[in-house]
Amino acid sequence: MLSHRILQKMLTTRLVSSFSPSFGFSSLSACGDKLKQERVFSSSDVLEYSKVSLDSNPLHFDLECAQKAGFEDRLVPGMLVASLFPRIIASHFPGAVYVSQSLHFKLPVYIGEEIIGEVQATNIRAMKNKYLAKFKTKCFKHGDHLVIDGEATAILSTLAMEQGKSITI
Repeated sequence: MLSHRILQKMLTTRLVSSFSPSFGFSSLSACGDKLKQERVFSSSDVLEYSKVSLDSNPLHFDLECAQKAGFEDRLVPGMLVASLFPRIIASHFPGAVYVSQSLHFKLPVYIGEEIIGEVQATNIRAMKNKYLAKFKTKCFKHGDHLVIDGEATAILSTLAMEQGKSITI
Protein backbone atom coordinates (compact mmCIF):
# COMPACT_ATOMS: atom_id res chain seq x y z
CA MET A 1 0.00 0.00 0.00
CA LEU A 2 1.25 3.50 -0.86
CA SER A 3 2.23 5.81 1.96
CA HIS A 4 -0.11 8.72 2.67
CA ARG A 5 2.51 11.28 1.57
CA ILE A 6 3.20 9.58 -1.78
CA LEU A 7 -0.53 9.12 -2.39
CA GLN A 8 -1.22 12.78 -1.60
CA LYS A 9 1.54 13.93 -4.00
CA MET A 10 0.20 11.68 -6.76
CA LEU A 11 -3.37 12.85 -6.18
CA THR A 12 -2.40 16.50 -6.07
CA THR A 13 -0.53 16.11 -9.35
CA ARG A 14 -3.66 14.62 -10.96
CA LEU A 15 -5.87 17.41 -9.66
CA VAL A 16 -4.50 20.25 -11.72
CA SER A 17 -5.76 21.33 -15.13
CA SER A 18 -6.97 24.45 -16.86
CA PHE A 19 -10.43 25.05 -18.35
CA SER A 20 -11.39 27.72 -20.82
CA PRO A 21 -14.67 27.15 -22.69
CA SER A 22 -13.40 28.76 -25.89
CA PHE A 23 -10.11 26.85 -26.01
CA GLY A 24 -11.10 23.45 -24.57
CA PHE A 25 -9.11 21.58 -21.95
CA SER A 26 -5.38 21.51 -21.45
CA SER A 27 -3.40 20.01 -18.64
CA LEU A 28 -0.85 21.64 -16.41
CA SER A 29 1.90 19.81 -14.60
CA ALA A 30 2.63 21.00 -11.05
CA CYS A 31 0.82 21.07 -7.72
CA GLY A 32 -0.68 24.48 -7.17
CA ASP A 33 -1.67 24.94 -10.80
CA LYS A 34 -5.07 26.45 -11.41
CA LEU A 35 -8.44 25.59 -12.91
CA LYS A 36 -9.91 28.63 -14.68
CA GLN A 37 -13.10 29.61 -16.42
CA GLU A 38 -14.13 32.84 -18.13
CA ARG A 39 -17.61 34.32 -17.98
CA VAL A 40 -19.37 37.51 -19.03
CA PHE A 41 -22.51 38.15 -16.97
CA SER A 42 -25.40 39.69 -18.89
CA SER A 43 -28.52 41.61 -17.85
CA SER A 44 -30.54 38.44 -18.42
CA ASP A 45 -28.18 36.48 -16.12
CA VAL A 46 -28.81 39.06 -13.38
CA LEU A 47 -32.58 38.95 -13.99
CA GLU A 48 -32.71 35.13 -13.86
CA TYR A 49 -30.55 35.12 -10.71
CA SER A 50 -32.89 37.63 -9.05
CA LYS A 51 -35.89 35.42 -9.81
CA VAL A 52 -34.28 32.42 -8.13
CA SER A 53 -32.64 34.24 -5.22
CA LEU A 54 -35.34 36.91 -4.73
CA ASP A 55 -32.53 39.50 -4.71
CA SER A 56 -34.26 42.65 -5.94
CA ASN A 57 -31.56 45.11 -4.91
CA PRO A 58 -31.95 48.15 -7.22
CA LEU A 59 -28.15 48.36 -7.60
CA HIS A 60 -28.52 45.43 -10.02
CA PHE A 61 -31.37 46.91 -12.10
CA ASP A 62 -31.40 50.70 -11.82
CA LEU A 63 -28.47 52.61 -13.33
CA GLU A 64 -29.38 55.86 -11.57
CA CYS A 65 -29.52 54.11 -8.18
CA ALA A 66 -26.16 52.43 -8.80
CA GLN A 67 -24.56 55.74 -9.82
CA LYS A 68 -26.01 57.54 -6.78
CA ALA A 69 -24.39 54.85 -4.64
CA GLY A 70 -21.02 55.61 -6.26
CA PHE A 71 -20.82 52.86 -8.88
CA GLU A 72 -20.17 53.32 -12.60
CA ASP A 73 -22.95 51.01 -13.76
CA ARG A 74 -25.39 48.33 -12.60
CA LEU A 75 -23.76 45.61 -10.49
CA VAL A 76 -23.69 41.86 -10.96
CA PRO A 77 -24.66 40.28 -7.61
CA GLY A 78 -21.51 39.09 -5.82
CA MET A 79 -22.98 35.66 -5.13
CA LEU A 80 -23.73 35.22 -8.84
CA VAL A 81 -20.07 35.95 -9.64
CA ALA A 82 -18.97 33.57 -6.85
CA SER A 83 -21.08 30.81 -8.43
CA LEU A 84 -18.15 30.32 -10.81
CA PHE A 85 -16.23 28.45 -8.09
CA PRO A 86 -18.51 25.42 -7.61
CA ARG A 87 -19.10 25.38 -11.38
CA ILE A 88 -15.35 25.11 -12.06
CA ILE A 89 -14.89 22.35 -9.49
CA ALA A 90 -17.98 20.35 -10.56
CA SER A 91 -17.10 20.63 -14.25
CA HIS A 92 -13.79 18.88 -13.55
CA PHE A 93 -14.95 16.56 -10.77
CA PRO A 94 -18.59 15.54 -11.33
CA GLY A 95 -20.32 14.65 -8.09
CA ALA A 96 -18.14 16.99 -6.01
CA VAL A 97 -19.87 18.06 -2.80
CA TYR A 98 -19.25 21.71 -1.97
CA VAL A 99 -18.69 21.88 1.79
CA SER A 100 -17.71 25.48 2.52
CA GLN A 101 -16.77 28.79 0.94
CA SER A 102 -15.42 32.05 2.37
CA LEU A 103 -15.65 35.18 0.23
CA HIS A 104 -14.16 38.66 0.35
CA PHE A 105 -15.60 41.07 -2.23
CA LYS A 106 -12.83 43.45 -3.31
CA LEU A 107 -14.17 45.31 -6.37
CA PRO A 108 -17.56 45.66 -8.07
CA VAL A 109 -18.40 43.60 -11.15
CA TYR A 110 -20.48 45.36 -13.77
CA ILE A 111 -22.80 43.75 -16.30
CA GLY A 112 -20.87 42.91 -19.47
CA GLU A 113 -17.41 42.65 -17.89
CA GLU A 114 -15.34 39.54 -18.57
CA ILE A 115 -14.60 37.72 -15.32
CA ILE A 116 -12.05 34.96 -14.88
CA GLY A 117 -12.78 32.55 -12.06
CA GLU A 118 -9.78 30.68 -10.69
CA VAL A 119 -9.58 27.71 -8.34
CA GLN A 120 -6.24 26.46 -6.99
CA ALA A 121 -5.85 23.26 -4.95
CA THR A 122 -3.94 23.96 -1.75
CA ASN A 123 -4.49 20.75 0.22
CA ILE A 124 -5.89 17.30 -0.48
CA ARG A 125 -6.55 14.74 2.23
CA ALA A 126 -7.63 11.16 1.59
CA MET A 127 -10.64 10.08 3.70
CA LYS A 128 -11.68 6.45 3.31
CA ASN A 129 -12.85 6.29 -0.32
CA LYS A 130 -13.11 10.08 -0.90
CA TYR A 131 -10.90 13.15 -0.80
CA LEU A 132 -11.25 16.43 1.08
CA ALA A 133 -9.84 19.17 -1.14
CA LYS A 134 -9.17 22.77 -0.11
CA PHE A 135 -8.92 25.48 -2.74
CA LYS A 136 -7.95 29.12 -3.01
CA THR A 137 -10.70 30.86 -4.98
CA LYS A 138 -10.29 34.12 -6.89
CA CYS A 139 -12.09 36.11 -9.57
CA PHE A 140 -10.41 38.74 -11.71
CA LYS A 141 -11.47 41.38 -14.21
CA HIS A 142 -9.32 43.36 -16.64
CA GLY A 143 -6.64 40.68 -16.37
CA ASP A 144 -5.30 41.18 -12.85
CA HIS A 145 -7.87 43.21 -10.89
CA LEU A 146 -8.97 40.98 -8.00
CA VAL A 147 -12.75 41.20 -7.48
CA ILE A 148 -13.33 38.19 -5.17
CA ASP A 149 -10.89 36.37 -2.91
CA GLY A 150 -11.68 33.36 -0.77
CA GLU A 151 -11.28 29.69 0.06
CA ALA A 152 -13.44 26.64 -0.63
CA THR A 153 -13.58 23.05 0.55
CA ALA A 154 -15.10 20.20 -1.45
CA ILE A 155 -15.41 16.46 -1.07
CA LEU A 156 -14.34 14.68 -4.25
CA SER A 157 -15.27 11.08 -4.93
CA THR A 158 -12.25 10.75 -7.20
CA LEU A 159 -9.26 12.79 -8.24
CA ALA A 160 -9.51 11.56 -11.81
CA MET A 161 -11.03 14.34 -13.85
CA GLU A 162 -14.07 13.71 -16.02
CA GLN A 163 -13.37 11.42 -19.00
CA GLY A 164 -11.14 13.16 -21.51
CA LYS A 165 -9.76 15.45 -18.82
CA SER A 166 -7.58 13.00 -16.86
CA ILE A 167 -3.91 13.65 -16.41
CA THR A 168 -1.61 10.66 -16.22
CA ILE A 169 1.25 10.68 -13.75
